Order: sequence, then structure tokens, then C-alpha cells
Amino acid sequence: MSEKNSTTSRIDRRNMLKMVAGTGAAALAVGSCALVDESPRPAATKGRINHSVAHWCFAEYWDLEKMCQITKQLGGKSIELVGPKDFPTLKKHGLTCALAPNGTPDPPFVKGFNNPEYHDMIIAATRETIDACAEYNFPNVIAFTGFREDIPDDVGAENCVAGLKKIIGYAEKKKVNLCMEILNSRVAVEMKGHPGYQGDHTDYCIDIIKKVGSPRMKLLFDIYHAQVMDGDIISRIRQYSDYIGHYHTAGNPGRGELDDKQEINYPPIMREILKTGYKGYVGHEFVPTRDPLKGLTEAITLCDV
Repeated sequence: MSEKNSTTSRIDRRNMLKMVAGTGAAALAVGSCALVDESPRPAATKGRINHSVAHWCFAEYWDLEKMCQITKQLGGKSIELVGPKDFPTLKKHGLTCALAPNGTPDPPFVKGFNNPEYHDMIIAATRETIDACAEYNFPNVIAFTGFREDIPDDVGAENCVAGLKKIIGYAEKKKVNLCMEILNSRVAVEMKGHPGYQGDHTDYCIDIIKKVGSPRMKLLFDIYHAQVMDGDIISRIRQYSDYIGHYHTAGNPGRGELDDKQEINYPPIMREILKTGYKGYVGHEFVPTRDPLKGLTEAITLCDV
């Protein structure tokens, strides 16, 4: 989700188009995005999974207005990880922001609650986002442990608990959840992993959440990141369902589309999520490697169990 990473991605795609220019392939590459002018058929038809689209993954293909139109046409209910300045646009289209960024400088996952030096900055920014979410009746604000920065894991966890306890009461008052995200630290590829991130295991994040001790303190269970670090996805959903406030999807390896080139079997995972009584949102946060509309349509269709 870092600005640097997204910039690198845009540069890579521009270079690709330059390489194929003059051969006719450039027209095909651009044409893959021309589908956004069509009216895609609904992909979510069963009404049991609340689908959300991660804005940053598709921002280089569609502006927010177009993304709202596509999300609605596909049957999605949310565009997430957009800031309060964009909330009016979502509301205009009848959409929710299922998960709001915490408002800290990019990349937001580097400086987290594990380091007391950042507490004042993070808490102030998170408080502002909580206010905006409460005003629009949006449910969740993201939270991060931050990078280790030579902080031992036990100390980092203690610091997270102390910092989160300073803001969780305000979240309770405003009826907004804080969702701490697990991120993988194994994959040293931009946008696909975050070496150095401290909250890189499900159990570690859950222990922090339990010690904060609030019904508004939740886990952002990113299925892709959890698969990389822990696996055993369905068992963990069963074990920690009471603490999960949001889900993310992506294919593994590669954080690409949810297709038959990756290892995660999403339909049974979605069915298990429903069995837990979960009523929140499932955010599709994969990095497109081909036609973004086709990939998003496939992901929503696959997960719409």
C-alpha cells in the first residue's frame, strides 16, 4: 500500500507499453482497460458475502468515479482504503468504505503502535479518521504494529497494547472498530511482502487484541498474508472468528488474481466465514496482472458463495 510501491508499479507498466509500442501489442494492452466503459454484469448475486474493492489495487486503471460505477455494477458494496476526503463520493454512489486508512503518512504500516515514539502521531491521525467514519457510519479503521526497528517482539507487543488502549475507548464511544492487520514478512518483493513488519503472525496479533480487551479491537485477517506466514486458514478462521473484523483476499504466490494459477481455495474459505456468522466485508486486495475488470469479476464470482 506504499506510495513508493504503487509508483514503481505504474513505472513498470508504462515501460511495458513502451516496449510493445509499434507492434500492435500496446493497443491490446490498453484495450484490456477499455472494458471499463462497458456495463459488466453483476458478479455478486447471492447476497451472503459483502464484497469490497481495495482502491489502491485498481487506482491506476480507474478513477474513483469509475471504480464506484464498476463496483456497483458487479454487486459490490464498498470501496476501501480511501480517505475521508473521498467519503462523499462513496456515499453519492451508495457505497461504504468498509476499511479506512489510519491517516498516517505512507507507507502507514512502517511506523506503528509497537514504537511509543509514534503513538502521539498515530493516535491523532486515527482519531480524525474515527470521527469521519462515525459521521458516515463506516465500520472500520486500520491499525498496524509497525516494523521491528530492533524492538524485541515481546516489547513490541506490550507497546502496541499500551498505545491501542489510549485510543480504543474513543473508538468504542464512536462505535468504530480498529482492525490490526497481519502482514507477511517473508516475501521480499514490493507490494507482495513487508520484511521487518512485527505483526507477521496471526497468533501474535491476536494476543495483542486480547490484551487490549475491547469488542472494538479486531483483527484484519488478510488471507494472502496469513497463508504465506501461517497457513491453516480455515482452522484459524474457526479459532479466531470472534476477533476478526475484516478479511482481505489475494492469490498466493504473487498476490495476484484469485485464479487457478495460485494455491488458495477460496470458496470453502468463504463458506467457513459464513458459518461463523460473520456479517462484515470481504475486501479484494489483489494486484492485477491482466485485465483488471476481468480479474475483479472472477474474484467476486468465485467468493460469492
